[in-house]
Amino acid sequence: MNASWLNVSQSCQDLGSLKTYQHHIYAVVYSVILAPGLLGNVLALWVFRLYIRDTKKAVMFMMNLAVADLLQVLSLPLRIYYYLNDTWPFGLPLCMICFYLKYVNMYASIYFLVCISVRRCQLIMCPLRYNSSKRKGDSLICGLGWLLVCLCCLPFPLLRNPSYESNIGSNVSMQCFSELPLRTVSTPVVWALLITAELLGFIIPLISVLACACLTAGSLRKATARAIPDKGERRRALRMVLSCAVVFLVCFVPYHVTMPLDFLAKANALSDCSLRNLVLRSHPVMLCLASLNCSLDPLMYYFTTDEFWRRLSKPEIPESMIFNRRVSCMTGEDLDDD
Repeated sequence: MNASWLNVSQSCQDLGSLKTYQHHIYAVVYSVILAPGLLGNVLALWVFRLYIRDTKKAVMFMMNLAVADLLQVLSLPLRIYYYLNDTWPFGLPLCMICFYLKYVNMYASIYFLVCISVRRCQLIMCPLRYNSSKRKGDSLICGLGWLLVCLCCLPFPLLRNPSYESNIGSNVSMQCFSELPLRTVSTPVVWALLITAELLGFIIPLISVLACACLTAGSLRKATARAIPDKGERRRALRMVLSCAVVFLVCFVPYHVTMPLDFLAKANALSDCSLRNLVLRSHPVMLCLASLNCSLDPLMYYFTTDEFWRRLSKPEIPESMIFNRRVSCMTGEDLDDD
């Protein structure tokens, strides 16, 4: 498959030009999102961990989402170095780890965006059932989610062929990430993996997020005995769910739409050269949009979580925070943080 794609691609365009274009796109976008992604997610973890105790409003899921984003951000400097210098001097293991973390972050982010949407929708639709200050089940959901994502993302690095190790010490530049050649795999297996990734990683989560947005929006139009009487609370929940939907639509929908087309182009299933070139040049842009979520998620926390906004606008010193918590424990009060 790799040989046939190489021959047809060479007849359609200059591979060197395509590689240069992709490296420029990746280097620029990753450099732009590095600083805000690092600062935003570290700040989010600091606020969630130190100041917000109440986990009933999906704070546990937001913390795990911030961890997933931070894992990707920490790998960006190595990616930027590779795309600027066109060589990878850090060895194969680190290359595969960074390559693997890219997909773990993507699908972990999708998973926790769904969890946040579902939890906020549950709190609006069934407040008596889910309005508990301590949700011990959230930790289990997060742990199972990480395990599922890590296992399902293993095919991405395992399908790559690290044969370039033999080039160490030669004049050939070491390749990494998506430029590593694919292993020889039967077409049915490839299609099975592709369909599974699209179904579990995109279609089902997309339906879930959109359904939560519709249900939460519908709760604003009717007041029932099961709905939260505070309409402001329902508006805040809708704002959070809609933000999750926007991040999902902007970052992950374009990538998963072009992913099958990119596979067809590289598998020599697209006979039209102009269409193939369009796909091969547009897919890197969609991959960069998927990476943009690590900078958009902290903005979502700030603009949709009232307590997060208040803590950043009027930060408290740790001693004051500890003193207030001690007073709360002595008086038996329960701080209701959003």
